[in-house]
Amino acid sequence: MTVSLRLGPLLRHVAPTSATVWVETDAPCRARILVDGREAASARTFTVHGHHYAVCELTDLRPGARLPYEVLLDDTPVWPEPDSPLPPSVVRTPAPDAPTRLLYGSCHTATGDSPEGLVRHGPDMLRATARRLAREPVEGNLLLLLIGDQVYADEVQEPVRELLRRAREDDPADGAPDDEVVRYGEYAELYRQAWSDPQVRWLLSTVPTLMVFDDHDIRDDWNTSAAWRRAMDARPWWHARITSGLGAYWVYQHLGNLSPADRDADPVWNRIRDHGSDAGEVLDAFAWRAHDEPSSYRWSHRFDAGAVRVLVTDTRCGRALGGDGEPERSILGPDGHAWLDEHLTGGHEHVVVASTVPVLLPPAVQHLEAWNEAVCEGAWGGWARGPAERLRQALDLEHWGAFQRSFRRLGEGVRALCRGERGRAPATVLFLSGDVHFSYLARTDVAEDAPPTGLRDGTGPEGRRTRVAQLVSSPLCNQLPLSLRRSARLSASWPLAAAGRVLTWLARVPRPWLRWRLDGPLYFGNTIGEVVFDGPDAEAVWYHCPEAGQDAPPRVHRRVNL
Repeated sequence: MTVSLRLGPLLRHVAPTSATVWVETDAPCRARILVDGREAASARTFTVHGHHYAVCELTDLRPGARLPYEVLLDDTPVWPEPDSPLPPSVVRTPAPDAPTRLLYGSCHTATGDSPEGLVRHGPDMLRATARRLAREPVEGNLLLLLIGDQVYADEVQEPVRELLRRAREDDPADGAPDDEVVRYGEYAELYRQAWSDPQVRWLLSTVPTLMVFDDHDIRDDWNTSAAWRRAMDARPWWHARITSGLGAYWVYQHLGNLSPADRDADPVWNRIRDHGSDAGEVLDAFAWRAHDEPSSYRWSHRFDAGAVRVLVTDTRCGRALGGDGEPERSILGPDGHAWLDEHLTGGHEHVVVASTVPVLLPPAVQHLEAWNEAVCEGAWGGWARGPAERLRQALDLEHWGAFQRSFRRLGEGVRALCRGERGRAPATVLFLSGDVHFSYLARTDVAEDAPPTGLRDGTGPEGRRTRVAQLVSSPLCNQLPLSLRRSARLSASWPLAAAGRVLTWLARVPRPWLRWRLDGPLYFGNTIGEVVFDGPDAEAVWYHCPEAGQDAPPRVHRRVNL
């Protein structure tokens, strides 16, 4: 029987001397990676719930190399596909002195740029980026960050919806909705359809990619509050949903984030790789424990790209939601904050904190979230807690502003970093985010009460100026309906910001150290962001597709020096 490639190849973690290629196949086999006609890596597939995967590690590579590659399953060539109009897939190892380029974005609904998809969701910026990179030489050390909502498990498109309807007729799955995925196999099909478009598939095969989940990878507003979690835990199908969602995320997204050394040290990987048969039960047990005991596994991960340190944070699964004897509310959880503090250090030219939800929101929303959290915790008495919780869930008040202790702790860490208290201060500290379905730039201001030895004049003890900013690029393909854009614009207005400041004062919310302002208006079209780091300089670019269509070229919407 001839084995076929079901999904991939995906080029994942790439270092100066190593690279990881991930594939899914339709039967057990040995996946082989050929470079210059010679085998550079191979791996046997492992099996989870009847699905087969392989992780191939290329080692002993040369920094700055450009290596076109092929994929064979056993002895059958399966990639590149015959007659493909796209260039060969290439492994590019980072060159020591080249600029670092980070592409980033979130919120991707796979439409293939169909006429219906263009009307509802707008042009697909992953497809547009593939067209751009296929036509122009790739310069610098290029990396793609997918920061949340790679799939929409609770807002599925046809034909996944039809598949679910048929599945529910055969097996009701404890009353699960027929328009949301629940089982592992349904997640596998969701990922296949999300990443099977020829242009998206080529892009992911040739640009190293890091990923992290946001709520829709599991379910909208995932872990908003303790009340939200109790309500979901009461649903009979939720155990299967959270187990399948986290298990599929580990296989399809997280596994490729790890370096070969980190993967070898991962006990979950070792158990599944060495299982010898279908490891579905092993993965399920791990996934449920990761949900039930968030401190049992770390989803956050670090990637050093030359002089740029990238910290990709888990702002969803690791949350501490408070109540019932749990630790106080925290968007990262106590272990997540400890990890971030450990790696938020100096000595790098640039430090990037990738957070799926924005750290610095339009001021009115930030104040509203801070006020709401305080009222939910009793700042206005017990009578207000119930209405405040309902408001929190209705308006999705669950970003960093809704976790004020976490927000202040992050701000204090950034201040210490910029003051040179954690090593040589970087040239920039950037927050990269998505989630909100509009794009913007926020620049920080220095607090008036900052100590004279700190950032009062914007310099650390070495006279080095550290620029701190928030860059948001969202969505890749899922534009905000017109009816919601007016509310988003109002959230950036000064009257609502002033009203929000009054609310936080009435709720006795401590004023944080971080101050910021929006630089320019919000943009509601689909975008993909790029940051180019060259020495101490950093430039932000947002690309969009003003002309809709399957072959429309992406264009620069905005370019800013940071």
